[in-house]
Amino acid sequence: MKVLRAEVGPVVADSKNLPWPQAPEVAFVGRSNVGKSSLLNRLVGRKKLAYTSSAPGKTRLIHFYSVDRSTGRIWFVDLPGYGYAKVSKRESKSWRPLVEGYLDSERPLAVAILLQDIRRNPGEDEQRLLDWLTVRGISVLVVVTKADKIKPGRRKQALRGICSKLALEQTQLVVTSSQTGEGTEKLWQGINSGLEQMRTLA
Repeated sequence: MKVLRAEVGPVVADSKNLPWPQAPEVAFVGRSNVGKSSLLNRLVGRKKLAYTSSAPGKTRLIHFYSVDRSTGRIWFVDLPGYGYAKVSKRESKSWRPLVEGYLDSERPLAVAILLQDIRRNPGEDEQRLLDWLTVRGISVLVVVTKADKIKPGRRKQALRGICSKLALEQTQLVVTSSQTGEGTEKLWQGINSGLEQMRTLA
């Protein structure tokens, strides 16, 4: 997928102040240290479009990114960690309405990208989030991140564990690495499929 231009868009601290929809959107959600920003940068071919931090939990806002492609413009939406960051429970709870407020709003959301670190098994939060999105009829892609951080011999076992926890087949996962670029084209294919499905249903 050829990205012609990618730019930082609006930053939102309250789901009541979401910008007026201008193009189809792709939302990225997951643990605060799952590698959302790095994957966003890899997808658009930019090193510093999305801010990455060594301290998990720093992204506490909704970040919009305008992505112009040869096939038209879309928006990437980087949602804050879904209550996973290593911060106080009070802070964590304050982010939940922000994330759910976006996902539950009438946005032109083509697909939600649920990110999962290959080195960790999904917890109850990830399982509930997947169910939450599915019940609302939101198209979901489960994307495994940081594939380069695990030895090849352990990959199959790790992927089996993720599939078991989320009740998925391995073919339903997109395995990626923001460092090597693995899975980038397959992820774009999944995004394009969600965009096409949204156009068909419109």
